[in-house]
Amino acid sequence: MTTLWRLTALSDFATLADVVERLDEAYPPVALSWAIFEEGPTARLDVLFQSMPDEAAFRAASGISEDIPVEFGPLPEEDWVRLSLQGLKPVDAGRFTLFGAHDRDAVEAGQIGIEIEAGPAFGTGHHGTTRGCLIAFSEMLDAGAEPGTVFDLGCGTAVLAIAAAKALPDAEILASDIDPEAVEESAENCTKNTTPGIDCFVAEGLDHPKLAGHQFELIFANILAGPLVELAPGVADILAPGGKVILSGLLTEQEAWVRAAYEAAGLSVHRQPPLEGWETLIASKAA
Repeated sequence: MTTLWRLTALSDFATLADVVERLDEAYPPVALSWAIFEEGPTARLDVLFQSMPDEAAFRAASGISEDIPVEFGPLPEEDWVRLSLQGLKPVDAGRFTLFGAHDRDAVEAGQIGIEIEAGPAFGTGHHGTTRGCLIAFSEMLDAGAEPGTVFDLGCGTAVLAIAAAKALPDAEILASDIDPEAVEESAENCTKNTTPGIDCFVAEGLDHPKLAGHQFELIFANILAGPLVELAPGVADILAPGGKVILSGLLTEQEAWVRAAYEAAGLSVHRQPPLEGWETLIASKAA
């Protein structure tokens, strides 16, 4: 039986969100997985390791300061599965409900269900960035939007692409990620959710033949603030006239930086209500 190790840290949400951002950017990854859970006025960071972690090395890689206490110990595999299922309850985001296989009966009538399990790729819907994107997309649909071409940039689990496929069954939908493992998981999730028409592929940013000369009426870009800024001119180029891009993966203190990049690229930017310290922006191209 495989024994995993779990490290737990308690602090305020913003501090732990900074830690998660550093973990997301670290390559190669310094742990198997990580997640933040809100617990009243504090938040809890859970990190899983394949073997006993080196606390000093992990603090250095993650930016967890010495004044934040951490606890870690062995966690039998069956206990992790049980804890994962307990922690990942169904999540409603506008007209969408995200759930694990253990909660297939939890989708209420009228909601669009998306089955996503906890895994190595980012994006189960429990994070404020993914939820923010889904809420923004849901509001677009409620306002009558029917984009015919959709691109999920940095797709992670492909949850956003799957949401688009379920809501817009006639749309052409592409999904890319720099991580081959994420693309593999995305393809599996598309099959699981009966959305096999989504074209999932590995790409570094916007550098791929499938994107050459292509424009999209809707783009999801739920990545990180730095890549969002770097890709702003390219994203504006592949956005069709009258199209919109939903941007997330940025903290409140990064909102002005990202907004400025997309305004400089010629787009108008609308700010959605923040969720758990994370921002979602909608950038629009003139028709």
